[in-house]
Amino acid sequence: MPGFLLNVGSLVQCAHGGSAKPTLRNPRVKVMGQNVVTRVSVYTVSGCSFPAPPNGNGPCLMAQWTTAALRVRCNGLPVLLMDSQATCNPTGTPLVVAFTQPRVKGV
Repeated sequence: MPGFLLNVGSLVQCAHGGSAKPTLRNPRVKVMGQNVVTRVSVYTVSGCSFPAPPNGNGPCLMAQWTTAALRVRCNGLPVLLMDSQATCNPTGTPLVVAFTQPRVKGV
């Protein structure tokens, strides 16, 4: 499905409200003045409210993307779209893209 590209300024959160930020960004391609993010970038999560053991298996610490754009690549790597899917570790819950840039779409 087509969706807007994620850049480093996109608002991404874990399912428990923690803030997620990319560890890697593409240094060559920018959208609205900010670097785009590709599928290989791991996101670090901070501020997750999910309880630690024994009450839960949280909090979320990092997330790995499982889907990305099929046709749009940056330096040979698929870029992330607003509808891309990611899984948080160690909880197994998804990341939620709350906001991204509104100008460039990819498939």
